[in-house]
Amino acid sequence: MLIAWAVTSGGGGGTRDDGKSGGSGPARSIDPGPSSSGPAISQQPGGRDESGEDGGSGGSDGGTGASSGGANDGTSSDGASSGGAASDGASTDGADTAGSGAGGGGTAGRQVPAGSPLPECKPAAVQLSLRTKVSYGPDDKPKFELVAKNTSSTTCKADFGPRSAVLTVTEAGGDDDDPIWSSKDCPAAAGPLFLRVPAGATVIHTVDWNRTLSAPGCATPPAGKAGPGTYLLEAKAPGEPVQRASFVLAKD
Repeated sequence: MLIAWAVTSGGGGGTRDDGKSGGSGPARSIDPGPSSSGPAISQQPGGRDESGEDGGSGGSDGGTGASSGGANDGTSSDGASSGGAASDGASTDGADTAGSGAGGGGTAGRQVPAGSPLPECKPAAVQLSLRTKVSYGPDDKPKFELVAKNTSSTTCKADFGPRSAVLTVTEAGGDDDDPIWSSKDCPAAAGPLFLRVPAGATVIHTVDWNRTLSAPGCATPPAGKAGPGTYLLEAKAPGEPVQRASFVLAKD
């Protein structure tokens, strides 16, 4: 009986210990651990995601701000376009003034109709000068620039037509002092060519010469073209002193 009681009590105790050690106690202590750690981890990334969403919304707001900035930029661009249109509408006053301010270089003049209400420039108010390159290569087409500077406070129009502002080319050192080419001999358009000269600004009228010879009254000119050598260029306009320059047509 004592042996049976000892075996029974020892086995029962062992059974209770096994139940406690391998039973729900440790399992319960382990299960809540992962489950609690799971929510804790899920809450932390959730917090990050939420803050990221907040940051994203902030970024969206920033993007919206950027978009608004873009819209503002677009508005300012529209304003710039309007300004550009206004400048064009103002017929390059700013451009011409800026051009004259930049070392007196000037800009290309804008043509206006002969019937424009602008007054014609008075010789005393406009200073005319002449420019060309010193030398041109065998394949270059000489370019002659008539530069008009309006020294008055009134915008006016100047006639740069081929028979008003006359350009002539003469061979230097030749036996004949007659020009080999003149803009008034046989121009494609013989009428006036009025350019707007803003007050205090400088404009440029450029004439290209293809080296062909000309004859007065559209008579048949000599054959051939101007050869290598030194040439004299003159510009004459009503009421203006004669302007002179020289250039070289280089050899091949």
